[in-house]
Amino acid sequence: MKLVPLLIGSVLGLGAGAVSALFMAGMIGSGVRLSGAVDVDGWQSDWTIGSVAANPWTRARVARHGLLALTRKEAVYFTKATDEGGRSLTEACTYRVSGAGMPALWWSLTLYDGTSYLPRNTDNALSYDLTKATAEGDADAWSFTVSQTAPAEGAWVSSKAAGAFDLTLRLYKPSPDLIENPNATLIAPRIERISCGGQ
Repeated sequence: MKLVPLLIGSVLGLGAGAVSALFMAGMIGSGVRLSGAVDVDGWQSDWTIGSVAANPWTRARVARHGLLALTRKEAVYFTKATDEGGRSLTEACTYRVSGAGMPALWWSLTLYDGTSYLPRNTDNALSYDLTKATAEGDADAWSFTVSQTAPAEGAWVSSKAAGAFDLTLRLYKPSPDLIENPNATLIAPRIERISCGGQ
């Protein structure tokens, strides 16, 4: 009779461990999310990515989702899945993303669907970067629209077939100040919901 509680406890413990490992690796649940150890206005990052200090769950999540995990001296990554009102980002809505100069040699913002892959569409408009901001005239005050269809004017990132999505900000060759004090150095991009469901 003493074996029954032991067996039940073992099965429950193994089950809970397996579920938590699968969730942390991003194999169940929503797409890749960084740990939030670094949080700048809702943009989350983890300075251990790409280093020997990364825990097994972070490594599994990075491997599972194909995140190119460079060391933080080479690149840092921030993700955000909510707008300025705290609502989840969804393809049903239209957003304006805006920002200022970034403390890095080069940067990009890319849209990923809920499974952490690029959405399956043929719009060829899933990313916005320093090159585009510079071409539009001002890398220190830039903006673009995120929506299912291209706006009449201005830069655009397509959310067609993205479902619930997030944006990943990559900062290549970040400044030492950013690594030392991200909250005081990074002016986080704003994600403002313009309309939703045609309203």
